[in-house]
Amino acid sequence: MMPKRFSRGFTLVELLVVMTLMSLVMLALFSAMRSMAQTEARIDARLARADEFRTAVSFMRTTLERVSARKIEGLQAGASTLPFAATPGAVAWVGVMPARYGAGGRCYFQLGAEQASDGETALVIRFVPWTNDGVPPKWPQSQSRVLAERLVKLELRYQDPLESPSQWRADWPFKDRLPSAVGIRVQTQAEIWPDLIVAMRVLPGGSDASNKITF
Repeated sequence: MMPKRFSRGFTLVELLVVMTLMSLVMLALFSAMRSMAQTEARIDARLARADEFRTAVSFMRTTLERVSARKIEGLQAGASTLPFAATPGAVAWVGVMPARYGAGGRCYFQLGAEQASDGETALVIRFVPWTNDGVPPKWPQSQSRVLAERLVKLELRYQDPLESPSQWRADWPFKDRLPSAVGIRVQTQAEIWPDLIVAMRVLPGGSDASNKITF
């Protein structure tokens, strides 16, 4: 009579060891995949912020660096004769809207911080077609474009070309002349933008000989 042969299987301890090793391998793979996904998400967010910065800077430069110095007609005595107003937190001017951003042509612009519908503060530029009738624009009814979301700080400075050496001012009280440059500092919840200096150049045919200032 042939003796019975018993095939040796895995013990419970060996099964537990294998399951533990497999769990550790799966955990390591999951952690690696999650880290890759988070890294990709951070890269996408950084690229999106960089694209937002480039778009905003390009728009501000294109519209702000070509400013009109044509005097406003029909104003009361003592009022500003130029379509330019500036404070530490907002600036308004007349420039040219690039055709790639809209219909083009001369527009009245306003750059400043505004509260969005979600309660966050945003960097917003508003614009309306320019009409030299001395009537202030109705900004709440104007078209707008958000240049930066979740704004923390906006600081505007204005360079006085008549000072020697030229000085930066927090406001612009002069009613008959323009600054030579505008400095813009922007800080959002995500990052701090590099300081932006925009040299203001008077539009051809938009200056008045009596200003005696050339930029």
